[in-house]
Amino acid sequence: MSIDFDKMSLKEMREMRTRLDRAINSYEDRKRREALSAIEEAAREHGFNLAELTGGKPRRAGTVAPKYANPEDPTMTWTGRGRKPRWVQENLAEGKELDDLLI
Repeated sequence: MSIDFDKMSLKEMREMRTRLDRAINSYEDRKRREALSAIEEAAREHGFNLAELTGGKPRRAGTVAPKYANPEDPTMTWTGRGRKPRWVQENLAEGKELDDLLI
């Protein structure tokens, strides 16, 4: 398969790159799933599950307690992680500090 890039427009080349990136990602995901499936099957044949062999522990998906609350509406809270909510940004713009919003 030969592609003459000199005859292609920039838009066509970018579209081709997008399609190629998607195809590569799809291929990698498929191969990763196949490899994981083969590893899990081999572990089962030996009487184990994959977590037992890798020492993997299930992750705890705990929640983080809120640290800040909106003084105008205390039901609106924020943990202090991630993007600042709009109400935090508005309070900071008004001259308040984060310490003023602590629960």
